Amino acid sequence: METKFNICLRSMLALCCLPVGSSCERVDITPKPAAETVYVDKSEVAMILGNARLENCHIREVFDAVSASAGNGYDEEYTLRNIFDKPGSGVGEEYLNEAAKAQTKASDYSTPLRDIFIEHFSQQTKSGGSITAEEYLDYLRSSDFQIYWPYSENWDGNSLPVITFAPDNNAATNIGWYMDPDGQLHEVEVSEELAQKRPVWIINNNEDGLFTTLDIYRKNNPEWAEGGSIVIEPKARTSTSELKTLILKDFTAKRNYDYWWQGASEFWVKIGSVENFRASTEAELKLYDPNITDFVVVVRRKEVGIPLTLNTVLVSEWTDQLENCALMIVEDDGGTVNNWNCTAMVKYNSKSYGFEINIPYKSKDDIVWRGQLSRRYIESNQNVNGYFGDVMATFSIM
Repeated sequence: METKFNICLRSMLALCCLPVGSSCERVDITPKPAAETVYVDKSEVAMILGNARLENCHIREVFDAVSASAGNGYDEEYTLRNIFDKPGSGVGEEYLNEAAKAQTKASDYSTPLRDIFIEHFSQQTKSGGSITAEEYLDYLRSSDFQIYWPYSENWDGNSLPVITFAPDNNAATNIGWYMDPDGQLHEVEVSEELAQKRPVWIINNNEDGLFTTLDIYRKNNPEWAEGGSIVIEPKARTSTSELKTLILKDFTAKRNYDYWWQGASEFWVKIGSVENFRASTEAELKLYDPNITDFVVVVRRKEVGIPLTLNTVLVSEWTDQLENCALMIVEDDGGTVNNWNCTAMVKYNSKSYGFEINIPYKSKDDIVWRGQLSRRYIESNQNVNGYFGDVMATFSIM
């Protein structure tokens, strides 16, 4: 079913009249190698970095990048594509408009991290390999490999990182390497507990850079609600207007859904409703279609149990005739597209009428919660934390 109110795209067109293209569908924008041959895997990338004499400027570059990614609403990550093409840049910069990019401070690195890879593969090619250094580097640049640095905010500015990779069997621990300032190579067992105490870089795959976060929309549209505290500002209305706006004020995840090697949990919030419903005859009912709002909330591991302020519009034109809406929260794990067939109810002439809605989700997604939210419940529990599976959420009507 066509969804004309998608918070990442269609609602922006309707509310802000912004001429944008398709921005919220999870389209794979990552270039893929032409050949199916795997030239380098995650473990080899980790060993290359683990056997390198990392300098403070290298660590600072990664720290700058993962901090920028987090500031854009993504996980603490630094893609190999950016390592080669935009040193120190975070995930999401490609979605920023020119005004927002101008606010991003560019850094110069006298010895960029990419030089370690260039030197390694140049030496390997000289030893008689059949694949050229450029082919290796192009493969890395076009892959979805990245450095994931959990708990990076704990870095003291000097400590050297342990380098490891996400194991395919999702074991709790894995082998890791680091080289001390004297050039001595060390091998250690890596766990999440270690990552909380000292820097750990994990080579894994980027999975959250294919969609636009709420933070990116705020940065691109600072005029929304005086600086972007509300993702989409409600339409101007008079003091006597009956129209209201349903807001998701905050969001709290109570647990992690992914193995710690994989990083943050990506929750998609999806709500189906009928906007600005004011029908008084059956003929007028045909003028209305249900709308679906959906957006992603990235919850990093250190943010589990902490309320994240969202102030995000769910239904921009909420009327007293709206009986209930359909809410679905999933944690993204990919797969084929399925649909949840549900209903949004409205009232006209003292009768209730249901609009059928198909809310899409992926076959491997974890369904955190789905069901109907009545107008009575929402209006009676404004500004009160409610439990929705392993998530707590606070709604408000303004």
